[in-house]
Amino acid sequence: MFDFLSSDWFVISLEIVFLLLIAYDIRKYFQTKKKEYITNIVLTFVFFIWAAIPFYNSYYTWSEGSKKEFIAECLLENNETICKCLDENIFKEYSFADFKNLDKNSSDFKEFVEETKKDCLDDSWF
Repeated sequence: MFDFLSSDWFVISLEIVFLLLIAYDIRKYFQTKKKEYITNIVLTFVFFIWAAIPFYNSYYTWSEGSKKEFIAECLLENNETICKCLDENIFKEYSFADFKNLDKNSSDFKEFVEETKKDCLDDSWF
């Protein structure tokens, strides 16, 4: 039901909203010189960065060759639907350097993979 939250278009739309809010707060700050607008600017900028991290990890740290290599490994173990969902989540969660240095046998990573697979296979509304 909430699959749109992790879609790229949602993230891009969210980033545009944050930029508009930052611009509005900057304009209001210069008009009124109230310190509340500085707090709004800082908080909105922090949320802007927070929303941009998965987008950055997915598109700028993973090269096309490394993505294809990882997808090929996944296809040996799983079907295409699970691999696509799992890969997208891994690309957004980890940068390529972090993923390369990650212990694939750690309990945290295995738990992440299991939860992601469970979410990918879940067809319920809630």
